[in-house]
Amino acid sequence: MSGSVNKVILIGRLGKDPEIKYTPGGAPVAKFSLATDEQFKDKSGETQKRTEWHNIVAWNKLAEICGEYLTKGKQVYIEGSIRSRQWQDQSGNKRTAYDIVAREMKMLGSKAESERYAAASGERAAPGRPASAAAASASEPPPDPESPDDLPSRRGDALGHSPESPAESEITDEDIPF
Repeated sequence: MSGSVNKVILIGRLGKDPEIKYTPGGAPVAKFSLATDEQFKDKSGETQKRTEWHNIVAWNKLAEICGEYLTKGKQVYIEGSIRSRQWQDQSGNKRTAYDIVAREMKMLGSKAESERYAAASGERAAPGRPASAAAASASEPPPDPESPDDLPSRRGDALGHSPESPAESEITDEDIPF
């Protein structure tokens, strides 16, 4: 095979409600955590459970849909790709984080199941949120920058003008309010 594949499929529960922010160019960005569980037997035969937390990032229309319909505890299917980002911490150490850039999201489970999960964790279900399962995918795939935090906006203005060149609209870590 001459090509390569960067594809992730996750089914898990939201650890918190999505956080929606907007780039200076007006592009919506949703960030939330997703927990996946794995059960296995250890050497002594005891059943062990391990939870893995994933940082999910959704852009544009998919970000708006996630912000509107997803709440803590909701079970979802996420399809996307792994993206790494690097920075230096305050001590000057090089740090790396890995995000899942979502291209598709499907809500799973029923309203009753979400309410039971929320009640068990001491949360109230969000009022006014539709209970029916919905599916969403990005209307256009997100661009492929080195890091989602460095994404120049691809949206034009309300009159349909194209966005400025990437050099003029490059977003730094300080520009995104996360």
